[in-house]
Amino acid sequence: MSLKPLKLQSYFIARLICCLTIFCLSGRLQAAERNIIFIIADDEGPTLGCYGDKSARTPAIDALAADGVIFQNAYATTASCSASRSVILSGLHNHKNGQFGHAHDFHKFASFDDVASLALPRVLANEGYRTAQVGKYHVAPEEVYHFESYLPGSSRNAVQMAENCQDFITRVDDRPFFLYFATDDPHRSNTVDKNSKLKLPPNMFGNLQDQKMHPSVNEEFFSPDEVEVPYFLTDDAETREELAQYYQSCARIDQGVAKLVQMLKDHDLYDKTLIVFTSDHGMAFPGAKTTAYEAGLRVPFVVRDPYIAERGVKSKALISHIDITPTLLDFAGGLDRQTNAPKKWVATKHPAEVSEAQPKDNHKGPFKFDRYHGKSWLHVLAKPSERHWDTIFASHTFHEIQMYYPMRVIRDDEFKLIWNIASPLPFPFASDLWIASSWQAQFQKGPDALYGQKTVEQYIHRPAFELFDIRSDPHETKNLASDPAFAEILKRYQDKLRQFQIEMEDPWVSKWDYE
Repeated sequence: MSLKPLKLQSYFIARLICCLTIFCLSGRLQAAERNIIFIIADDEGPTLGCYGDKSARTPAIDALAADGVIFQNAYATTASCSASRSVILSGLHNHKNGQFGHAHDFHKFASFDDVASLALPRVLANEGYRTAQVGKYHVAPEEVYHFESYLPGSSRNAVQMAENCQDFITRVDDRPFFLYFATDDPHRSNTVDKNSKLKLPPNMFGNLQDQKMHPSVNEEFFSPDEVEVPYFLTDDAETREELAQYYQSCARIDQGVAKLVQMLKDHDLYDKTLIVFTSDHGMAFPGAKTTAYEAGLRVPFVVRDPYIAERGVKSKALISHIDITPTLLDFAGGLDRQTNAPKKWVATKHPAEVSEAQPKDNHKGPFKFDRYHGKSWLHVLAKPSERHWDTIFASHTFHEIQMYYPMRVIRDDEFKLIWNIASPLPFPFASDLWIASSWQAQFQKGPDALYGQKTVEQYIHRPAFELFDIRSDPHETKNLASDPAFAEILKRYQDKLRQFQIEMEDPWVSKWDYE
C-alpha cells in the first residue's frame, strides 16, 4: 500500500487546521473592534484622585482619566440606586420608564414593558453585540433589561468580578462585546466595625472585620485622621471613621478596574474598547444619597475612547445619566440622530391580550416609548471644549417604598432650583442612612445641632422651593427662594421647571395645579 495518499491527506489536514486558525484569529480581530465596558460603582461620589480628592487611592481610574476625558459636570437624574440604573439603561427619566424606586424585596418597582425597545442591552444586541452583566443588577423586569449572559462574582470584590469576565471578553466571536460591570462597593453594608471604640461604631461599607482582605484584593486601609471631610458632612470622629471605611471600599473598585484594563492590554483589546466609569449617584451619606443636592447628583464620569486623539483632557460640558444609552448606541453606530431612537427598531412583543379594548397588562402606561430623553455626547469626546446641555433636569420620587418624597430639579450654569413637592412632610431617610453613625451622632444632640452646613431641623424639614446661585454658592448654603431680590429669577426657573416636566412627560407636573 502506497504511503503517498496518507502523506497528502496529512498535508491537507495540516493546511485545513492552519486555515481554520487564521480564520479564527481574523474573527477575533473583527470581534474586538468597538467593544464597550461600562463600569458603574454604587454610591460613589467624585472621590477619585483625578477629581482632586487627596484622600483617594485610585491609580487605575486616574490612569484612565489621564488617557481619556474627565467630565467635571456629570449628573445623575436621581440619587437612588434602582431608579438611577433604570435611567442609565433606558435613556429615559425614571418617572417615565416607571422605575420610581427600588426593584427588590417588597419595594417591587419596575419599568414598563415597552421600554424594552429602547433599553441599552437590547438595542446593542440588535446592533450585533454580545452582551453580559456582572455584579449588581437592581432593575426590573429582566425581560426589558435583558443581557445575553449573566456572569458570576461577588459584587463586593471587583477583582474577582474582573477575573470572571475574562472568558467573555477574550472569547473568539464575530461580534463586539458590551460588558456591564456593576459593583456593590462602596454601598453601605449590614455590619459595623466591632473594633471601634466609639459608642456609635462606623459602617463597614463591605469591608471585612479585623482588616482581613477579600480574595485576590490587596486592601488599602485608611486612618480616620488622614481623610478629608466633605463640606456637607460634620467633621467629627464618627464621620471620619465612616469615611475611612468608605475610601477602603472605593480603593477595592479601583483594583478591579486595574484588572480589567490589564486584561484588555494582554489580549490586544485596550485600543479597541470604549471604557466608561461612573456611579449611580453620590456618596452613601445623609446630605448626598437620596437628596437632590449637588453631593447627591454629581457623579464621577471618566471615558476612554481609543478612537479619539484627545487624551488627558477635562470637559466642563453638562451631561446627564439620560445620555448614556443613546451615546453608547451612537458609538455602536446604531443611533438615528434625527429621530433620537435606535436605527434598528424592534417593537416589544406581548403575549395575547384578553381583548384589544381591554389589555390584560399595562405595558406602557400613557406613554409612547419611541425616542430617548437623553442625547449623545460623542462629539464632546472629540472636542472637549464643546457644550452639551445648557440645562439639566432631575426627577426623584421614591427610594425605598416607604420614602415618598418627590423632588424635581432644574440646573444650569447659573442657578439651581429644587422643588420639594411633598415639603409639608419630614424628609424620609433610607434605612441605612438613618442608622449611620455620622448622622446619629448629630441627630441625638437635638434639632439645633449642625449636620454639615445645615441644622438637623433644616435637613429634616425643607421648604417647597430651594433656589441656589451655583456660580457663587456651589455648596448650596443659602436658599434664595424667599429673598424678594430673587423673586423674578425664582419665577423664571419655576416656569422652566414646569416646561421641562411637560416635555419630559412627568406625571407630577399636575402638582402645580392642585397642591
